[in-house]
Amino acid sequence: MNAKPYTIGVLTSGGDAPGMNPCIRAIVRTGLARGARVIGISNGFEGLINGEFRPLGARDVGGILLRGGTMLQTRRSAAFREPRGQREAIRRMNEYGIDGLIVIGGDGSLAGALALHKQEINVVGVPGSIDNDIWGTNISIGVDTAMNTIMDAVDKLRDTASSHGRAFLVETMGRGSGYLAVMAGIVSGAEIVLIPETQVTIQDVANAVESAYKRGKTHAFIINAEGSGITTAELAGALEDLDVGFKTRVTILGHIQRGGSPTAYDRLLASRMGVKAVDALLSGTFGVMTGLKGRGIEYVPLEEVVDTKREVNMEYYDMVSLLAR
Repeated sequence: MNAKPYTIGVLTSGGDAPGMNPCIRAIVRTGLARGARVIGISNGFEGLINGEFRPLGARDVGGILLRGGTMLQTRRSAAFREPRGQREAIRRMNEYGIDGLIVIGGDGSLAGALALHKQEINVVGVPGSIDNDIWGTNISIGVDTAMNTIMDAVDKLRDTASSHGRAFLVETMGRGSGYLAVMAGIVSGAEIVLIPETQVTIQDVANAVESAYKRGKTHAFIINAEGSGITTAELAGALEDLDVGFKTRVTILGHIQRGGSPTAYDRLLASRMGVKAVDALLSGTFGVMTGLKGRGIEYVPLEEVVDTKREVNMEYYDMVSLLAR
């Protein structure tokens, strides 16, 4: 009599990130190749509680490599934060015969994965977040695509900024992390960057923009991370009042940074992490996250991931002003 195949559940949770679909595809096809059964769980932890399960075959994930977002859809779940919600989720998993769970998402999603691990559920996390604020990996799924989206937007804005002699104030996402803003500042040639990790005054920004004007630049860019502590509207108004030479225009990129077809880098990273996550479950390695360390994908304990905050490398921050000359 054949033994029951190992059953893997996979869900995406929290904010979507380009590359989640390639990761799902890798999990499904690797699981099938290893003789496992794969169950897709819709709507994140909320779907786990409600039993929104469906078997996934190789054809179900065909053609999703190039799609942004997540075919499984995603939600934030207040119910799952409570012991009762977690208990219901575990009950649904047991009823459906799920042996191990893969959670793709950001820090909140990985905290949810850790909560299940502490209750003896076989779980592996995969970092998917454009903010790149997850400890234990050099980069998360979605970051490269988001960065290219920002760079492309600023490159297009530069055409009109130069034509009209404007200073453009561009707001990026990132919540409490300034990673996207800092990297965008380097690759887009910003005069100054505002991030949560360090304090910059409105006068500092005005001085940087006025200096660019005096040096004969045809335009200037200021990158403001959404959690910097100074709102974009406040900063734009102050620059107009201070008369820094350039007229100021504002662009808030918003959720466009989460969308779009994942880059080649994100597709490859997501695929590698998906394969590694399946191998972890099937080899009995639980309570870990797949993380990029150097060139390799390694396992990082979820407890370490959740308890440690990834910080922005301030050497990159210093590069912004160094190169804005």
